Amino acid sequence: MAVEVSCDVQGVQEFQAAVSKFASYVQEYVHSQLVNWAELVKGEARRRVPVRSGYLQTTIYAVVRDWVIHVGAEAAYALFVELGTRYMQARPYLWPAIQQYLPELQKMIAEGIETAKSGAGFT
Repeated sequence: MAVEVSCDVQGVQEFQAAVSKFASYVQEYVHSQLVNWAELVKGEARRRVPVRSGYLQTTIYAVVRDWVIHVGAEAAYALFVELGTRYMQARPYLWPAIQQYLPELQKMIAEGIETAKSGAGFT
């Protein structure tokens, strides 16, 4: 994916200000896109998880920290359900949810960058 940017600035100080503004917009818009994507994955994982008591379903989380998306479940047995054991067949719910929305992630990040470019005055 190629990114082209043009900006009508003159001088180093104007350029630095424009880049700083762009960086601020990227943080805001791309981060919000990551949060949206994480919520989609969390919702899909909650739909896919096998439900017996409902506890595992309620412990599924998705958070964005430092540009990293953390998706998982806090139930002590979550990994056993996802990967299985020698006594129980795997019933994946997290990995399929991530795979389903992975193609959307690049699109959402690209949209965030484009919005940031527009907001910062780049064309």
